[in-house]
Amino acid sequence: MSTVVYERREVRSARYAVAAVFAVHGAVTGSFATRVPWIQDHAGVSAGQLGLALAFPALGASVAMPLAGRVSHRFGARTALRGLLALWTLALVLPSLSPNLLTLCLALFVYGATAGMSDVAMNALGVEIENRLDKSIMSGLHGMWSAGALIGSAAGTLAAHLGADARLHHALAAAVLTVAGLVACSRVLDLQPAEDEDPPPRFALPPRSALLIGAVGFCAVFAEGASLDWSAVYLRDQLEASAGLAAACTTGFTLTMALARFAGDKVVDRFGAVRTVRVSGVLATLGGLLIVAGGHPAVAMTGFALMGLGIAVVIPLCFAAAGRAGSNPSLAIAGVATITYTSGLVAPSAIGGLAQATSLVVSFGLVTALAFCLVVFAKVLRAGDRERRKVSPPNAAVPDRQS
Repeated sequence: MSTVVYERREVRSARYAVAAVFAVHGAVTGSFATRVPWIQDHAGVSAGQLGLALAFPALGASVAMPLAGRVSHRFGARTALRGLLALWTLALVLPSLSPNLLTLCLALFVYGATAGMSDVAMNALGVEIENRLDKSIMSGLHGMWSAGALIGSAAGTLAAHLGADARLHHALAAAVLTVAGLVACSRVLDLQPAEDEDPPPRFALPPRSALLIGAVGFCAVFAEGASLDWSAVYLRDQLEASAGLAAACTTGFTLTMALARFAGDKVVDRFGAVRTVRVSGVLATLGGLLIVAGGHPAVAMTGFALMGLGIAVVIPLCFAAAGRAGSNPSLAIAGVATITYTSGLVAPSAIGGLAQATSLVVSFGLVTALAFCLVVFAKVLRAGDRERRKVSPPNAAVPDRQS
């Protein structure tokens, strides 16, 4: 263990830097999600083929995510995050350049691999900063991710409304976000492994304590991934909405997620993790019912907004619960991250495959059922209820707990 110390003000500064990293990461996702209909048309693929292509980010992430820890160990947390985030922002341009199913699958494999590794690196830093500050910040950090996704999807909505070529749109977005990411990464904590620390294993099974927590996260992230990648397609194909209105639906979804996450830390401190997740599950289930049974763009958009509101705080609470469960918190967090992230990347392809066999209405019926599981299994996140501890004085030095 290193003896380096950070002043509390340095840790607070690093918190804002990591928050900016979360926003950049989210902006890439929002930029991509709103242009999925354009990418589908450009590549000339059906709903089922699009679902197949959207399975490749999950494959790429599953292969690459276990390597993120070794990259951080080899280069240090700051350098690793800087490089991984830049690869992710630049990978945004690849899907829109794909002229057919094969190239789209390859592009999305790289897209998923870079997304997964940068996601693991930034969440690990977020958890470390939360521990050093001794107060809940993960919901707010994920709120910054949603805010970034909102900005990215809003720009995508405007681009879709103007009929802009997604190749140009994504090239400009990638350039801006790469610069923003590099600037933000320059202020994160420069954590280095201890000299005698062994590198983490390339692959490790999640501990038992992470499996149930990960299952709850799986339900929430499945709904999030399905809504992000298919909400615009749902309004366009199922309800015959315009391209601009369809893209605006994704924006509404990300907006409610962002608002809920920014308020999430205070809500959880007041009502507890279990009660918060149960109420959230009710809201998400109601949203799913409106999507499935509404039959009108305005009703479906309201449903997607409620879905975003309902699932927003579940993932931050999953990370909090994993960090307080079992004898190996870091391994539990990694296990939950792998399960939930894979869910988000698998969800779009599962929705597409089910839509090809039945319809998008049936697909979102599955999403609604998974949302109801949050109500039933909320007690699994009981470990996420934070016991308030005495916080260090504002100017106290914070030891570098590198591990």
